[in-house]
Amino acid sequence: MTRHARNCTAGAVYTYHEKKKDAEASGYGTQNQRVGKDSVKNFDCCCLTLQPCRDPVVTSEGYLFDKEAILEYIVRKKNEISRKTKEYEKQKKKEESELAELAAAEKASKLNSFVKSENNIVSSPRDVFKKENGNDGPSVSNMAGGKAKHLPSFWIPSKTPEARKTKVEKPDKNVLCPMTGKPLKLKDLIDVKFTEVKDPDDKKSHLVKENRYMCAVTHDVLSNAVPCAVLRPTGDVVTMECVEKLIKKDWIHPLTNEKLTEKDIIPLQRGGTGYSKTNENLEGKHERPVLQA
Repeated sequence: MTRHARNCTAGAVYTYHEKKKDAEASGYGTQNQRVGKDSVKNFDCCCLTLQPCRDPVVTSEGYLFDKEAILEYIVRKKNEISRKTKEYEKQKKKEESELAELAAAEKASKLNSFVKSENNIVSSPRDVFKKENGNDGPSVSNMAGGKAKHLPSFWIPSKTPEARKTKVEKPDKNVLCPMTGKPLKLKDLIDVKFTEVKDPDDKKSHLVKENRYMCAVTHDVLSNAVPCAVLRPTGDVVTMECVEKLIKKDWIHPLTNEKLTEKDIIPLQRGGTGYSKTNENLEGKHERPVLQA
């Protein structure tokens, strides 16, 4: 009887942990690893630059962007769409001209074949098996009549097949959001107003501080572990606890006394932590070749 130990190899069952250990050592199989806290962006960082926003704006889905970064993204995408549209129109005109040339060539070939058939009509029958000019009649070879020049040949560069050009698809004229893939318009971006934490004893720089912002109503410190939302009319950031306990009672803005609706509350998409699940993208995958038995 063998001793039960951590490295016991006498078991009849190939356990999950042994399989995982062998997969890591062999270099086969997909590796999954939970994302740590250092790999997730903070709730007040731009989704493009991954840096704290200087002039934050938010989409209707709750994704935060720096205004300068998202404007640059929209301009670059519009230039790309314009370039692709010109390429598509150029390709379309070229295809139309090629079709017109093919139609003209087909019409000319039909005319030539008709003229040739009219010229071949004779009044007296011909003996096709009779020798003419020292030849044994018409040749059945595919190399006769100068056809050898038109046959494909792999050793002549001009006769080798060419790769077809990639066909340009008609581009979508809408600029898509880099996070959701939905159409994004500049007028749909909402300015966000964060309330800074004012601590006279903290002499650190604003970017170095861990607790930079707080709820505009309850003054609770905001972080990735605290769900928060943006109020559309003013752009103030409040906690979801404030929304559930205060705002949803009377549906009145606590700072301006304006009437609010469900669409005026935009949950802010935040990064997760390595210890609690706050969003769906907290696991990294590295796909590698699979060793099949």
